[in-house]
Amino acid sequence: MSPLKVGDTAPQFTLLDQDGEEISLSDYNNQRVLIYFYPKAMTPGCTVQACGLRDNMNIFKQKGIDVIGISTDKPEKLSRFAEKEVLNFTLLSDENHKIAEAFGVWGEKSFMGKVYNGIHRISFLINSDGKIEHVFDDFKISNHHEIILNYLDNH
Repeated sequence: MSPLKVGDTAPQFTLLDQDGEEISLSDYNNQRVLIYFYPKAMTPGCTVQACGLRDNMNIFKQKGIDVIGISTDKPEKLSRFAEKEVLNFTLLSDENHKIAEAFGVWGEKSFMGKVYNGIHRISFLINSDGKIEHVFDDFKISNHHEIILNYLDNH
């Protein structure tokens, strides 16, 4: 696994969102967008991470940042997750993990002694030119939003 780096061009994609609508990265041309990859909707850690973003969405919007969460969950599960947690940003379904692979966040993981392949929790800020502006890979789920907002305050 080797995640994309600052300066790399973000891979183009079209995926289904929580409402079953097609969303493409090109829909965000000339805008900055945060793409955050997370392992599984409706799990405790992913819920904490998503709610941190939700609760600070006004600040992200003020800074001109759209937020997209990507997991391998089906759109129906994303819809339940968004509804249950009142999420105010787009969730995309990457069921075959092709986009996670393109961003370099799909790889070997281990949990309680089991080794498996899955999404690594990494976020990418993409600039208005479609290039990776910053990679967020050193955070706790509880301070994910703070790390990103601190970066935005200084850039």
